[in-house]
Amino acid sequence: MPNTKLLPLLASGEFVSGQDVANALGVSRTAVWKQLNGLAGLGIEIESVKGRGYRIPGGMDLLDEAAVRAVMGAEALALLAHLDLRDDIDSTNAEALQQIESGVGVGYVCSAEQQSAGRGRRGREWVSPYARNIYLSAVWQYAGGAAVLEGMSLAVGVVVARALRRCGVPPVQLKWPNDVLAHGAKLGGILLEMTGDASGQCQVVVGIGLNVDMPAQQGEAIDQDWTDVARCCEHKRPTRAQLLGTILDELLPMLAGFESTGFGPWREEWQALDAYADAPVVLYSGAQQMAGIARGVDQRGALQLETAASGVQSIFGGEISLRRAT
Repeated sequence: MPNTKLLPLLASGEFVSGQDVANALGVSRTAVWKQLNGLAGLGIEIESVKGRGYRIPGGMDLLDEAAVRAVMGAEALALLAHLDLRDDIDSTNAEALQQIESGVGVGYVCSAEQQSAGRGRRGREWVSPYARNIYLSAVWQYAGGAAVLEGMSLAVGVVVARALRRCGVPPVQLKWPNDVLAHGAKLGGILLEMTGDASGQCQVVVGIGLNVDMPAQQGEAIDQDWTDVARCCEHKRPTRAQLLGTILDELLPMLAGFESTGFGPWREEWQALDAYADAPVVLYSGAQQMAGIARGVDQRGALQLETAASGVQSIFGGEISLRRAT
C-alpha cells in the first residue's frame, strides 16, 4: 500500500525535490527513496531527474471527497449516509457486505483507488489498477425481498450511461444484463449482491466498475475487448472524482425510489441504449446455448429472446452470458 501522504505531493505531475518530500512526510531522504521504489509495484511510473527531484509523468488523478461531493445535488447528498474512500482494498463489494454485517444502513458507499481482489459477474477477476478507474459499491435496503430487485442491474446501467453523458463522454450502449459498452468494447460492468431475507427485508450491494484510464499493460489481463473513458473522449476526459460524484448523483435517487417504481420507468431508456437490439445472439448457460434474436426486455428486465422453435421467451439474469452471433 502506498503512503497516502506521498502520492498527493506528486499528483500534479510537476517535479518536487526529494528534500521537500522528506520534509513534508517527516522522514529521511532514504525513506523517501524506498517509498518511491515501492510505487513501481502499483504500476505507477516515477521520473527522477538530478537537481529537479521526482514527478509522476502526466500527474495522478486521485479521488477527493470534497470534489466528489461538489458535483452532487442536494437530493443525492441527503441520501448519502457515508462515503468511505479507501486507498487499497480487496473488493469494494466485499467491504460493503462486511459493513452490512456490522449494521451499516442505506446510503453507505465504498470506493477505492485500487482493488486487490476485484470481482465481476460469474466470479471473474475485475482488473483494478491504482488510481486509474472507478470501483464503487453502494448499499440499500428493501422490504420486499429479491422480487424488488428485478431489472435493477439494467436501471443501474441507465444511471451510468446518464452520468457519463453528463460528464461529456460520447454516448455508450448497454448489453443485457450488466455491461456498459463503447464502440462494441466493454467500458464498465455492474455486480449486484443481495443479503438478508429473500422474501422480506434484504440489503443489496450495487457494485459498479468503470474503466477510466486503464494502462495498456494491466489491460492485457482482461479476457475480452475493452475500452476506457480516456479512449472515448476526443478532448480532456473528466476526472475520476467528477465521474464518481455524477454516478452517485444519478444512482442514489434511483435506489431510493426503486421499490416503488420497479424497472418499468427505466425500460424505454434502456431499450434505446440496447447494443443488441434486434440482433442475432447466442445465449450461453453452462454447457448449454440458445440462438435467437434479441427483442429487448420486458417490464421486469427479462431479456426477450425470439427463437425459431419457441417464439419469444423471457430470460432472467443469472449465470448467463449473451454474445452477438457470428
